[in-house]
Amino acid sequence: MTTGKDYTTDEVVVCNHTLLIDGKDVEASSGDRFTRTSPAHNIEVGTYANASAADVDAAVKAARTALDGGWRLSSGAVRSKLLYRVAQLVRRDAEQLALAETLDTGKPISQSRNEVESTAELWEYAATLARHSQGDAHNGLGADTFALVVNEPVGVMGMITPWNFPILIISQKLPFALAAGNTAVVKPSEFSPTTTIMLGGLIREAGFPDGVVNVLTGSGSLGTAIVSHPGIDMISFTGSTEVGRKIAGTAGADLKKVELELGGKNPQIVSRHADLAAAVDAAVFGGYFNTGQCCNAGSRLLVHRSIVDDFTAAVAERTKLVPVGNPLLSSTQVGSLVNAQQLAVVERYVGEGVASGATLVTGGASFGPDSLFFEPTLFTNVTPDMSIASEEIFGPVLSILAFDELSEAVRIANSTNYGLSAGIWTQDIDEALTASRDLRAGTIWVNRWMDGYPEVPFGGYGASGIGRELGRQALAEFSEAKTIQLQVGSRISRWVDAPDGVGA
Repeated sequence: MTTGKDYTTDEVVVCNHTLLIDGKDVEASSGDRFTRTSPAHNIEVGTYANASAADVDAAVKAARTALDGGWRLSSGAVRSKLLYRVAQLVRRDAEQLALAETLDTGKPISQSRNEVESTAELWEYAATLARHSQGDAHNGLGADTFALVVNEPVGVMGMITPWNFPILIISQKLPFALAAGNTAVVKPSEFSPTTTIMLGGLIREAGFPDGVVNVLTGSGSLGTAIVSHPGIDMISFTGSTEVGRKIAGTAGADLKKVELELGGKNPQIVSRHADLAAAVDAAVFGGYFNTGQCCNAGSRLLVHRSIVDDFTAAVAERTKLVPVGNPLLSSTQVGSLVNAQQLAVVERYVGEGVASGATLVTGGASFGPDSLFFEPTLFTNVTPDMSIASEEIFGPVLSILAFDELSEAVRIANSTNYGLSAGIWTQDIDEALTASRDLRAGTIWVNRWMDGYPEVPFGGYGASGIGRELGRQALAEFSEAKTIQLQVGSRISRWVDAPDGVGA
């Protein structure tokens, strides 16, 4: 875990942030602004330009001009150098970015530091991909035919990101789209916009041409304006499944390409052959990391009935030891929820869990009437039909369900509409391979949880999304394949009875 200094609220500097359009810092065309307060400390952390549809028009125009003005035809070497330079600048400003991330989201500063380091790695990896955009050549199509398949940028991207991992999630999209030759209009969540704005400044400092990346801040209606804008060629969105469906419907009406990374209700299967100490550690980490506000949260623990009591007791004991508190301290592991609306959602699900007959082992309440901190919470005696076992809570709530056979565990794991990630804890190789084959999810972890690498694709099945981010697949996701057929030698007429000179 990355370590560093602790902070106090006295060190917080309130900044007035602007939009980034065509390489320039500009106010919203309406002049409107909004204010953001830290969820953990209830202090003002910044003011932001509140963009509108008019600003979307300006940003799309700038992105289109940059695209057609040379960016889409720029060399992989040029793109690679710029992307790598962003990675260097992210590392240079890592501490400022981590502090801003923590103030915006309420997550522990140690987690923000790790997130920023992962962000730099994503830009570095995208820089390597920029020099390896490849197509195909086909020379087996006949004596007079040769074909090339080339990859071209889709065009102007609309990117809309959530509040839980702001700088990381935009960096799972933007550098890969830029590596493929696209330009972008980016909208971060209004609840955590700061680090995306700061990243936009670093992109400009790195030397990207004006208009290649534009950053707009504002409410959800701004995202609607981006999705429906006729100048946007593709939408890349991370967020809830409910909003993802709406975006897909709007984009589909205009036949726009979409890439959606949506929700998850991710199961961890704990076999009787598991290393229980490792599984307990992963269960606590997977459930409470980022206060459970994570699409990859391992919130469903499917535990073999022969060990469920011992496992539950061990998870409960570990849960009570998790340091919850001031996210500006490096020792804190669980911070606050992002806002009062999310607190209300978590409280509702906990109430439903109790009402449906699940056993509340530990936690289950906020730290006070005006607090956005919520106790790490564990339920047992949970059944698959309960809402806490089937719906995404986005809070620090774990549910334990018992099973007798691996096939039953897999069936329960696959019983929701989601399919983002899943895991199996076992020392039995046959169990590991069988579960990996039968679990329907985009990522399967075996004896580990929530590790991620830029080199491997990320995305989900079903209600967890469409398409894949990261890895070499990301270039294909943000590209269009074009086939070019070439005539070799003289062309013979296709018309059987063509008169002289026709079809020659």
